[in-house]
Amino acid sequence: MRWDSHAPEGYVCPFCQFAAGDVSDEGNRCEISDLVYQDEDLLVFIACDGFGPHAGHAMIIPVAHREALYDLEDDLLAKISIFSRHVALAIKLAWNPEGTSVRQHNEPAGNQHVWHYHLHVFPRYGDDLLYRQIRHPLEIGYRARLARELRPALEKVLAAAH
Repeated sequence: MRWDSHAPEGYVCPFCQFAAGDVSDEGNRCEISDLVYQDEDLLVFIACDGFGPHAGHAMIIPVAHREALYDLEDDLLAKISIFSRHVALAIKLAWNPEGTSVRQHNEPAGNQHVWHYHLHVFPRYGDDLLYRQIRHPLEIGYRARLARELRPALEKVLAAAH
């Protein structure tokens, strides 16, 4: 490791818990109903925070705990990158946005808030002002609905990719 971990001592990783199917910790804001896709390497789920008037986006995480981009093995990073295209296409299919964006953060100065690598995949709209919005919590039922909408679209994209 060529960098210092920013996870506090005794950190309980909410994404590791989520990957294991346990969201019972009171500090974990994820819900099982947020899950869109899981395999042995990664998960896709609806983020618990939204940004602006078009709230709701997907996140991709590795199942194995990796704190930041710096920690990802090349094969895993490649799979996440390829999967980001699948998720972006599924977002187009499910919600028909005008575009998509991906972004990822490392360390506190890079705006990372959860100490487990995660890649955001956003539906984009001409009026979204995404990069000027403050994140805000999304209601669990709303996130579950988005996950239900995105899941079959991602299944179609994955079927076409194989």
